Amino acid sequence: MLAWTLGPTGRDILDVGNFLVLFYFIAIGASYAAITGLSWVEVRRYRRRLARARRRRSVRSRLAPGITLCVPAYNEESVIVDSVRSLLALRYPDHDIVVASDGSTDRTVEVLVEAFDLRRVDIVTERSIATAPIRAVWRSRRHANLTVVDKENGGRSDALNVGVNFARTPLVCFVDADSLLEPDALLSIVRPFVDRPERTVAAAGLIRIANGCEITRGHVHSIALGRRILPAVQTIEYLRAFAAARAGWSSINSLVIVSGAFGLFRRDVVVEVGGLEPESIGEDFELCLRIHRRMREARRPYHVAFVPDPVCWTQAPEKLDELGGQRDRWQRGLVDTLVRHRRMLFNPRYGTVGLLGLPFFVLFEFLGGFIEMAGLLAIAVSAAFGLVNPTAAVLFYLLAVGTGLFLSLSALLLEDVVFGTFPRWRDFARLVAWSLLENLGYRQAMTAYRVRGFVRYLRRDNSWGQIERGSFAES
Repeated sequence: MLAWTLGPTGRDILDVGNFLVLFYFIAIGASYAAITGLSWVEVRRYRRRLARARRRRSVRSRLAPGITLCVPAYNEESVIVDSVRSLLALRYPDHDIVVASDGSTDRTVEVLVEAFDLRRVDIVTERSIATAPIRAVWRSRRHANLTVVDKENGGRSDALNVGVNFARTPLVCFVDADSLLEPDALLSIVRPFVDRPERTVAAAGLIRIANGCEITRGHVHSIALGRRILPAVQTIEYLRAFAAARAGWSSINSLVIVSGAFGLFRRDVVVEVGGLEPESIGEDFELCLRIHRRMREARRPYHVAFVPDPVCWTQAPEKLDELGGQRDRWQRGLVDTLVRHRRMLFNPRYGTVGLLGLPFFVLFEFLGGFIEMAGLLAIAVSAAFGLVNPTAAVLFYLLAVGTGLFLSLSALLLEDVVFGTFPRWRDFARLVAWSLLENLGYRQAMTAYRVRGFVRYLRRDNSWGQIERGSFAES
């Protein structure tokens, strides 16, 4: 009865819809496979260059460019001390740290004053980028390279812009307060600026999940997954996003996201483009695209690099509502940035960024959630009307699940073969298992959050949301 009620036109529409969804998943699978292949080639090439370069000897010379680490902090009293300790212990010849407390209402500033023997100082610095008013500036008596700025609330971008204003060095590194850098991270991420100083304008590092790792006084001593499901699945997602994708995009100079959790920039270029945009919720993505845009329009040779071994450890959300809020915000940031820079899309003036990088984000990162949800709804409607095409249903499942599984396993193998991150086979086996099981509910939930994010964008919702952080010792 239901099949008769739907009629031939309805059946034709469902068949066309199923075909389009299948074609879309074939296209997205082929695109991701191509980027993953480029990443394999680029990472292996990087490792060979690194073996010949004798990194530490050359970078620790007097020619190493100075770096200022800009750390935005809003109510981070539980993690900020460990984070700053890890930054002070970095093995790099010339680096400063500027922590900008963005109107924190907890004891972020107080715990820093107590832990690092800070004293209040009167400093007048050039405001290369306009920011919210500054309340106070503190300097450490024990660490001459540590400055803490207490400012009125203006958002994360505004806090990073304060760090850029206070920087005295040619390079600035954006690091989240809930992140830890490995001791040699700066030595690694600065490599493109040393090798190609006239071309490199930004470099992205590798982000990994700290949940479950053994952390003591700001250092990761033992890598492990931990027992909680959500951080483990996010570990797989981060491997796909960084190890199996960004190296590939960098190889064709189309890397459009330098993560604000760990990214290195030429200070003069950041100032030239006006700093981070406080009104943009896709701040890191938006800044990187603005840099691409300025360089392309000025016809200046440049490169945005991805360096696959300087590691930044970050805490992942452990509660579903917090994770959903994060993915919701990421989607709003994606849409906002794409709208702001829509003139770059499919525009040959912007080279591979306009013709490959941005179209990929529109077709697969933005539309992917809607297409996947439409495919699931089409199968549900077909089943309700007794019109399920077994071949189409199986193909849809294999493409939807198989694409994600292929990318996950590729990223895991790349990480294990090249870097050997997970020394315990038990952890590696668990990641493989979660690569399979994430398709049973988790992936669908993330799709729903992405769609919700788009709806909230249309409502002009720019709220940031909060993620509860524990101390790193509890990770």
